[in-house]
Amino acid sequence: MIRDGAMSPLRFRRLMTSIQPIQPIVEGLLKRGVRLDARGVSGSCEDILDHKLALWTFVDHEGIEPTNNHAERELRGFVLWRKKCFGSQSARGSRFAARIMTVAHSLRKQRRHVLEYLTDACRAMLAGRPAPSLLPSLADP
Repeated sequence: MIRDGAMSPLRFRRLMTSIQPIQPIVEGLLKRGVRLDARGVSGSCEDILDHKLALWTFVDHEGIEPTNNHAERELRGFVLWRKKCFGSQSARGSRFAARIMTVAHSLRKQRRHVLEYLTDACRAMLAGRPAPSLLPSLADP
């Protein structure tokens, strides 16, 4: 609603913090979900409550979407890759896949060359030096 202009961010924040704020209502329902001890529900409710501060960030900070659509779009390629290759056969393989995907995605978002970075990282390891930084401000020019 905010993104398509149907509601201003200010009006949205006012509604979220109005006379009967929605935050305690939602958190109360999540707590009831935990107490249900229902498989597939209670654990999810507990996970959400564990991150309840982050859950409401979009209310106080303009520019943060109230959905996880952006995150889902960011992960879609990796999810499809994992599905096509049937995942990994070991914990070590899963860690490698997660790490290489993080590196590749981070570099692409910074418009840096993935293969060049990986080559530099391998050379640094072989020479006993630390890997190049993934942080844009610390990256070698």
